[in-house]
Amino acid sequence: MPPDRPDRIVLVGMMGCGKTTVGQLLSKRLGWPFHDNDAMLRRLFRATPRELLADGGEEAMHSAELTTLSAALAMPGPAIVAAAGGTILDRGARSELADAGHVVWLRVAAGTVEGRSARGTHRPWPDADRAAWISRAVAEREGLYAEVADLTLDADDASPSALTDRIIRELGDRDAPAGRRP
Repeated sequence: MPPDRPDRIVLVGMMGCGKTTVGQLLSKRLGWPFHDNDAMLRRLFRATPRELLADGGEEAMHSAELTTLSAALAMPGPAIVAAAGGTILDRGARSELADAGHVVWLRVAAGTVEGRSARGTHRPWPDADRAAWISRAVAEREGLYAEVADLTLDADDASPSALTDRIIRELGDRDAPAGRRP
């Protein structure tokens, strides 16, 4: 990894992959601030992604997610950032992610996304035909996540604590991040 990369860990992956939980654990362990795309979006736009989708359509929701991601990535490091799952679809966001820090893809199978996303009423996708949409989205996004990821972790069966330990170990072994270590 280039030594001039910012002291930032950016978590990417499908909704329900564990970005928020792992991000909170990383923040606690490293003592770095945590910027969650969905939480920031709610503060900046005073709406959940689901509400933005219902009120303004897919374009409005994605625009808000991209604006929020750019704001999170512009904050000074060190930091942990959890990117909204759909931001990976934007070429500019992929470029921004690749330059923003150490990108960790929490990879999960479509079945895992379906099971976990059913629990969150704030999640924007979808109410009808959930399984088909998730299968298409996972297939469409896998290559894009792989394109920007410095580290890929299978998160289907791993606990958030185990994922956090592995991120710290793997990035530490690569001499990154340079901030406080556990």
